[in-house]
Amino acid sequence: MSKLLSSLPRTIHASIALAIILFLGLFFQNGGFEFDVRFWSWILRLTHITVAIMWIGLLWYFNFVQIPNMGKIPDEQKPAIGKVIAPAALFYFRWAALLTVISGLALATVEGYVHNAMTLGFNVVNGGWFTAIGIGMWLGLYMAFNVWFIIWPNQKRALGIVECEPEVKAKSARTAMLFSRTNTLLSLPMLLAMVSAQHLY
Repeated sequence: MSKLLSSLPRTIHASIALAIILFLGLFFQNGGFEFDVRFWSWILRLTHITVAIMWIGLLWYFNFVQIPNMGKIPDEQKPAIGKVIAPAALFYFRWAALLTVISGLALATVEGYVHNAMTLGFNVVNGGWFTAIGIGMWLGLYMAFNVWFIIWPNQKRALGIVECEPEVKAKSARTAMLFSRTNTLLSLPMLLAMVSAQHLY
């Protein structure tokens, strides 16, 4: 067990294997499954939730842990964060954001509500469900845009991945922080809209 848990790839592979065994057990207990719309909807929802947890979890890590504590780290130790930890976290952060958007839009397409959600249900009688899920989707799209087109380019300059003048580096670090805080501000309303939609049928 120690050998399994001391390797992240082995741990993840074991987790996937356990999930597949659980999936098979649950579905075959209820008469099996078919590769139909319901199945793919379920797979897309599972994917969407999984990558969204990584995205928002890392967003909160940056805002609740890394940013508030950077000032407490001695200057000689800060390169460990800026050169190793932050770039690795930003890699998973930005790709999880993209996969969250792709899987969410694919799920909405497969289930047939993408148009009504993106128009906030204004063209549907009693469209409260579409309004709620649509608000969540638009907030998620805006937040993902911030990740890829504002936070990441500015973080590259702030972390020295892209060379720039010291004043540009400082300005980029502040811009990245402010837009990361913007996404943190929007994260709870986005989650509220997504979750509440499940109770507005």
